[in-house]
Amino acid sequence: MNIIGFLSASILLTLMPGPDILFVITQSILRGKKAGIIFATGLCTGLIVHTAAVSLGLSLLLYQSPIAFIILKFMGAAYLIYLSVQSFLHRNSDTLAMSRHQQAEQKLYKKGILMNILNPKVLLFFIAFFPQFVNPTKTNVSGELLLLGVLFMLQAWFVFSFVAILSDRLSRRLMQQKHFSLAMHYIESLVYLTIGISLIFVGISY
Repeated sequence: MNIIGFLSASILLTLMPGPDILFVITQSILRGKKAGIIFATGLCTGLIVHTAAVSLGLSLLLYQSPIAFIILKFMGAAYLIYLSVQSFLHRNSDTLAMSRHQQAEQKLYKKGILMNILNPKVLLFFIAFFPQFVNPTKTNVSGELLLLGVLFMLQAWFVFSFVAILSDRLSRRLMQQKHFSLAMHYIESLVYLTIGISLIFVGISY
């Protein structure tokens, strides 16, 4: 198992513009680095489900079941569109003040978990990516897949946390301006809506 190659590829893929890193950036800009890190922790916690599914072979059952896959992707799309509407409705709220409350932090964490679990793109990515670094001739393939999942979660958390801190520092002064804060709320709502709609068109090639 090529761990160095796996980590290198994983870090590059995590840094590429995608839904997760966009979510972390928007949360960090709107609510500060702590909120961004909490949200990232939720996203990475959600990866536990996908890692377990891949290592136990459950993901292949879902992959091979069109009905189950359709249900998952529509649930994910509906949840993201719901978050888009909520973000738009609360566009005038002081998110930096809200993020200091423990209840708000718990909601961010749970939001990250749900967004990752309900995203079928993560499932497809794990199925396609992980087997490339596993030796199929070995008997403990499930153990290797589980280890890769843990390593992927750890590197993702560190990368997202770094992005959260950087985003917060770059935007701290700008967030004090009402127009910029409002614009970021619109962007957050648009990001949720765009990713949610895109999930509807995710398909499987059999």
